[in-house]
Amino acid sequence: MKYVLIEAIKKAGGQTVLAKKLGVAQCTISHWVHRNQVAPPAEHVPMIEELTGVSRHKLRPDVFGEEKKEA
Repeated sequence: MKYVLIEAIKKAGGQTVLAKKLGVAQCTISHWVHRNQVAPPAEHVPMIEELTGVSRHKLRPDVFGEEKKEA
């Protein structure tokens, strides 16, 4: 999940840009990446998905379930 978050950060244009769009401090984004080493809190995931196109299912499969594969 950590690497999926990094992908989303890159697509957003960096930690600072993503932080501004989410209304959080840049250090919050850094904390998600370096301290938690997991993924962002679930309440931020839908907005990250909207901003970056990175699926909520990839960012937080523990909350939103695995992404359904098309047959």
